[in-house]
Amino acid sequence: MNADKTSARILAVGDIHQVELPLRWGDSDSLNHLNNTLYFRLMEEARMQILYDAGFALPADHGPILAHASCDFLRPLTYPANVLVTHKVTRIGRSSAEFELLLEKSGDAAGPYARGRNVLVWMDYVANASAPWPPEVLSSIGSLFKPGG
Repeated sequence: MNADKTSARILAVGDIHQVELPLRWGDSDSLNHLNNTLYFRLMEEARMQILYDAGFALPADHGPILAHASCDFLRPLTYPANVLVTHKVTRIGRSSAEFELLLEKSGDAAGPYARGRNVLVWMDYVANASAPWPPEVLSSIGSLFKPGG
């Protein structure tokens, strides 16, 4: 994990992380709507940027798994656009963390285009069982998030 001991903070409920991702022309259907599976890809890319920026190396003996992913499609995203993906921590348990996700079109103040929910679980891959979040992992991830306001 990449954790700066002088500025590390523990991930907390309400914290947010945002990343802007471009839509690709080929991701749209014939009506120029983003294919519904691509909303999950945008969420995945944002999540993987968090994990890689936090210093996760794969493969490993321990790490996070995605235990739940859901999406409510509110309005169709259309090309061209950049999508702002926001992760907001809604719960941190012994071995799991829950995030609300918002997908918004950059430059469009009319509100989200999709709302999602992800649950990550810290796993011991060797034992194939959940394990408590290591404090250094919560610090490493926490250093990438901003306190919610």
